[in-house]
Amino acid sequence: MSECTHNCETCSSNCSERTAESLLAPQNELSNVKKVIAVVSGKGGVGKSLVTSMLAVLSKRCGFKTAILDADVTGPSIPREFGLKERATGDEKNLYPVKTKDGIEVMSVNLLLENETDPVVWRGPVIAGVIKQFWSDVVWNDVDFMFVDMPPGTGDVPLTVFQSLPVSGIVVVTSPQELVSMIVEKAVKMAGMMNVPVLGLVENMSYFECDECHKKHYIYGESHIEEIAARYGISNIAKLPMNADFAALGDKGGIEQFEGNWLDEFAQELFK
Repeated sequence: MSECTHNCETCSSNCSERTAESLLAPQNELSNVKKVIAVVSGKGGVGKSLVTSMLAVLSKRCGFKTAILDADVTGPSIPREFGLKERATGDEKNLYPVKTKDGIEVMSVNLLLENETDPVVWRGPVIAGVIKQFWSDVVWNDVDFMFVDMPPGTGDVPLTVFQSLPVSGIVVVTSPQELVSMIVEKAVKMAGMMNVPVLGLVENMSYFECDECHKKHYIYGESHIEEIAARYGISNIAKLPMNADFAALGDKGGIEQFEGNWLDEFAQELFK
C-alpha cells in the first residue's frame, strides 16, 4: 500500500481513514450557513425549482436569513423566478451572491453569464467544480436556511452536493403519475445510500380545483404520495394544486408575491 496523502478526493483506497466528512468542500471563511436543504426530483418538469423558490420565500417570511444555491447548472431557472437581472460580482478571492427584493441571497450560473439564454455546455467534472465553488468561493454571510435547487436525477451533481456540502436533509418533489412515483423512489433510495434524511415529499400538480364548485379534479390520476411516504416512514408531505398563478408569477419574476397556505405546515416542520 502506498503512503497515505490524507487527500481522500484523489485516493482510490477504501481505508478506515476515509469518511464522508473528508469529502466536504470547505465553507467560505466569511460564510456561516447553519442548515442546508437540497430539493431534488427523480425527473425533470415536476416543479422542483418552483418548490425551492416557495420554500425559500416562506423561510424568509418566517424571519430566517435565507439563501438559494442553484445547482442546476445546465438548466438554471431560479434567477428568472425572482426576476434577478444583475450579475453576481466578485474579487480575487470571493464571489458575492445577488439578493432578491425581499433579501434572499442567490447564486446561479445564470448570474455569471453575459446572457441568460447562453447554453452551458460543460462536462460533469466541470459542473461538479462549479458546485463546490458556489459553496467555497461565495460569501454567504449568516444564513439560517440554504436551499439547494438540484438538477433532476441521481447523477453527478446530486452526488457532488451530497458529498461536498453538509446537507441536513432533502425534500423530494414529485407529480401524481405512477411512472414519476417509481422514479421518486430512486431519489429516496439514493438519499438513503448517502445517509441523508428525507425531510418530506411535495406532490406538485396534484389536482385542479374548480373556481366555481371548488371540486378537486385529479388530472394526472389519483395521488400516490401517501403510499410512498408510508413505505419509507416519511411523515411530512404536501400537495400543490395546478395553479396558473404560480406559472405567471415565475414568468414575471414575482414568486415572492405568491399567496396560499399549501406549504405552510410542511415548511413549519422543516424550520424546526
